Amino acid sequence: MERSQEKRRLALEALNHPPPPALFAEPLDYFFAEHFRQRTLCSLLDDLAEHAPPDAETVTAITAFLRGDFGLHVRDEEEDLFPLLRRRARPEDRIGDVLSELSHDHALDAFDAETILQAFGGRGPFPACNLETRNLLMRFSKNERRHLTAENAIILPLARVRLSPEDLRNLGLRMAARHGAPYPEPENAH
Repeated sequence: MERSQEKRRLALEALNHPPPPALFAEPLDYFFAEHFRQRTLCSLLDDLAEHAPPDAETVTAITAFLRGDFGLHVRDEEEDLFPLLRRRARPEDRIGDVLSELSHDHALDAFDAETILQAFGGRGPFPACNLETRNLLMRFSKNERRHLTAENAIILPLARVRLSPEDLRNLGLRMAARHGAPYPEPENAH
């Protein structure tokens, strides 16, 4: 029991703390760090689906993440990374279909995220999840893991090859602005 409590504590800590703003200077690393947080979200959702009743701290962390950073991350990809990669990819990369599928996933994820928020919209104590909510949490988690696998295995490596230093700087600037964070200028710029 102690080990599972420690695991939950570490998961909540990861979910509650976005990557440091300094990573906006390395936006692909920022994406990778955000993907770790989303995997953490999936683990917490799985735990909620399997164990009852959910505790208020976990539900609060999940709802805060889904209302805030999750949507920002999707916008970072949809408004900046994916269009930029479409412009820079070569025909032999055949990335168009993958990006279209990921965009479709984002739309489905947004719907499921909103449904999860509605399911946990009240204040605690939270009752055990009913079968419909458990299925929703497990579906979202499964879809999100598949989605993250494609982004980590295909999108980010291709972006590392195709995007120029200027592309990456502009991507980081736009992401920092969207997140309300300052862009970290290099130390030797002074």
